[in-house]
Amino acid sequence: MTTAEEEAEPSRAAGGCVLAVAAGVPLAVVFAASRDAGVLTVWGVVVASCGWQWRRRVSDSSATPPPRSTPPLGDVYADESTEVERVVWGPEGVVCTLHPKRQPAPPAPRRSP
Repeated sequence: MTTAEEEAEPSRAAGGCVLAVAAGVPLAVVFAASRDAGVLTVWGVVVASCGWQWRRRVSDSSATPPPRSTPPLGDVYADESTEVERVVWGPEGVVCTLHPKRQPAPPAPRRSP
């Protein structure tokens, strides 16, 4: 980047300073007119900002995504079958594990770049 490109993008600190001056000058004028009015103005701004934060909707980014309707591409054994390859019984004879007959999925279609 050249220095001309760096100067074209304003910094956040500069924007914060502009906002502080833009809010501070009218507040100073209100305090100069009346101390009570200045205190009430500060309280009003604080209450309004707290109310805005309270009413603002928070995104639920920690929620689990909805299930996919189709299996993802590249899954080697995406097809399911009802054929059983073998049954393995547990040592007590109570639990059994069914191993389905695996059928490789057809090759995924190539995506064009």
